[in-house]
Amino acid sequence: MIPFPVPHRPAYLRLVRASGWYDLLVTAGFATPWTYALVHDLLAKAGDAAGLGAFPALDPMQILYANLMGSVVVIWSVLRIVRPLPLHGLLDGVARTLFALWQAYALAHGGPPVLWPFLVVEVAFGVAQLAPWATAGRATGAKSVQGS
Repeated sequence: MIPFPVPHRPAYLRLVRASGWYDLLVTAGFATPWTYALVHDLLAKAGDAAGLGAFPALDPMQILYANLMGSVVVIWSVLRIVRPLPLHGLLDGVARTLFALWQAYALAHGGPPVLWPFLVVEVAFGVAQLAPWATAGRATGAKSVQGS
């Protein structure tokens, strides 16, 4: 395995844990069909009240994909809360880059504007978790991913 420089400051691990808590709070409601129906209704009402547009009606495939995403993100969140590691921050930063790309794609193709606040948080956490990796290689005594 190629050694990569790792940001090893306690503040970075707190950031990894905080991103896990954010994801757990935001996505736990997506993990079951019953809670997703409540979250969908809440987001639809909030988006409508804020003038951000309507949400599409619930359908079985949308519920399935929401539940799949919610289940995986809940497990990933718990891992980062219970055992935050620098590698988890790197991987989460990459995942957030992908999530942000897909949210931007949805917005560019008529997705509901209620996605904007979530896109902003994805980009912010992504930058915060990836930026230290760019500078870690220049730091003296940086540890490698192998030693994480």
